[in-house]
Formats: sequence, structure tokens, C-alpha cells
Amino acid sequence: MTGSILVVTEDEKLLDDLLRLCAAAGAEAEVAHGAPPDPGAWESAPLVLVGDDRAGPMSRAARVPARRAGVLLVGREQDDPDVWRRGLGIGAEHVVFLPDGEPWLTGRIADAAEGAGRQALTVGVLGGRGGAGASTLACALAVTAARAGHRTVLVDGDPLGGGLDILLGGERAEGLRWPAFADSRGRVGGAALEESLPSLHGLRVLSWDRGECAAVPPEAVRAVLGAARRRGGVVVVDLPRRLDDAAAEALVQLDLGLLVVPAELRAVAAAQRMASRVSLVLRDLRAVVRGRTGAGLDGGEIARLLGLRLAGELPAEHGLLAAVEDGRPPGADPRGPLARFCTEFWARALPEGGGTTSSGGRGSVTA
Repeated sequence: MTGSILVVTEDEKLLDDLLRLCAAAGAEAEVAHGAPPDPGAWESAPLVLVGDDRAGPMSRAARVPARRAGVLLVGREQDDPDVWRRGLGIGAEHVVFLPDGEPWLTGRIADAAEGAGRQALTVGVLGGRGGAGASTLACALAVTAARAGHRTVLVDGDPLGGGLDILLGGERAEGLRWPAFADSRGRVGGAALEESLPSLHGLRVLSWDRGECAAVPPEAVRAVLGAARRRGGVVVVDLPRRLDDAAAEALVQLDLGLLVVPAELRAVAAAQRMASRVSLVLRDLRAVVRGRTGAGLDGGEIARLLGLRLAGELPAEHGLLAAVEDGRPPGADPRGPLARFCTEFWARALPEGGGTTSSGGRGSVTA
């Protein structure tokens, strides 16, 4: 659907309020007066806001508008028991009352104006111990998702990690970094966010600059990640091992998390502590096991010790550091084990991936 938000009301005060909310959400509005709205405008509008003053007459009119999604009934009298009947009569999917419902309605208008559909699959990556390779995997996941044609945003959630833009060879790329969003609150426009970020290797990346800003408030994390998710596609978040309030807010936004665990006994012990903390917030946390342990533990056994599902085993990729220094990011070689791992992961994780069973073996990904 395309076009302006359609507003149907004869109540001048309500009309002023709805036009104000549309303006606050950055949406254009078209007002329908008098008779039932034009069928073309009714059907093409991304969202229809019907004032409670028009709901009854519309439902009794000789030419009743066709039922469609995205119709909201807007009223003021919460104590009126008949408002729900009137909403049903026009096929409204929701009844919202002003002024209490203004924040929700503003967000709904903005979503419609942006064409928001299915939210992005949001994956977080964190290390079971320091140096586990979480940032490398996060970059590779983003690079392979973008190469497959998915809208992709890579978010650097670790202010002390050195900057993912460096791993991608884009430390001088134009665009905003985290400090520019430190004061963000409420709702951030998804399209505006995406356009403001550096574009590297077909994806957008939100990283840290080289300044002194070493943290952003959790409210800013909530606003920025919410905006990135509304655009659809894929969002990959590189998480810090220090779980402060901002990191906890990022965990809440995730659909699933990947805990990168080197196949070493000390790493498994450290990962157990990390898994126990993260699992309190994130329901779907899975283990990615790197390499093989001399003690003979395979990926499945390590995942069992951690109490997690196994996302897959990731073998070493020789020459990765040299490739990064030459400007080729992790996952750039589609034939390398890192890219193959990520490609299989997305094939199982994304709705259109098809199939949920593992192919087995090293470098495999289990659903």
C-alpha cells in the first residue's frame, strides 16, 4: 500500500490531534469529510484512522467501505461500552483512546509511513571468553547476509572492542557513529538511521568513533536497535562480555544469540559463567564451538556442558588476519570455512531458508 495516512473524522479537535500526530511521525495525511471515504483512498492508504464520531454512520451507510487491514478506531471515551461494537462494525483491528494512546499511535503511524513489515531477524554474538572471535563471526555473518541480498545492519555493541568498522576496512568511511545517537530517546526513524550509517560491503554498520565516548544509555540502545529492526532483513549485534545496562537492553532486542566458545577447557569454564548470566535475559542462546579440544570433547559435548543448543562447529580459517589487513573483511571469501558456516546458518535461521536439519560434520550448523 502507498499514499498518505487517511483520516476520517468530522470532530475538529480530534482532527487537529490526529494531524499533529501524523506530523510528529513524519507522515502525510489525507482527510476524508462527509460521505464514506473514496474507495481508492480507503484501499491504498497505508493506515486509516477513523474517528469515533464517524464509526457509527460508516457502518450503517449504504456503501460500506471494504474490510481491510490497518484500520484503527480513535476515540476519547474509554468508559463507553459501545465503542468496541462500533469498532467491530467498521472492521477496526484496534481501538485507541487519546490522549493516553498518543505514544503508541504515533509509533503505529510512523511504522505505516515507513512501510514497516516483518521485523529483522536480530542475532547477537558474544564471546565465551576474551579473544574467542565473536567480533570476527559477527562481521562474517553480516557480510554473508548482505552478499545473499538481505538488508543488513551490523551493530557494534562493544565500546571497548576497537571498532567493527576497522575489521571491515572502513574506519574512514563517512557516516554517523554511536556518539551521535547517545541522546536518542523514544522513536528513531528506521530509514533515517539506515541512510546515516556508513555503507561497507553492501551493509550498514554502526560502530564507535575514536573519541572518548565509551558508553551510551540503554534508552539510546533501545531506540536505535528498534529502528534498525523495523526495516526488516537482518541485524547482527556484536555484544560485549561486560553485561552492563546497555548490553542488557541489547539482549532484550535479540531473537537469538550465539556464544562463541574455543574448544579449550578453560574457555568452556569461562563460557559457563557467561551462559548462565545471558540465559536469564535471552531465551534462545546457542553455542558456536571453534576448533577441537585436546581433551577429546566435540562440539556437541561442549554444548551439553554449557546447557545450550549447538549452532555449529567452526574450524579455523588460515590467512584471515592477513586478509583483514589487506582490506578483505571476515567472510569475504565465499569458499572459506567462515563464510560457509555463516551461509548455512542463515539458510536455517531465516524464514525463507528452508530446512531445519543439520548436514553434520565440521563447519555444519544445526537448527
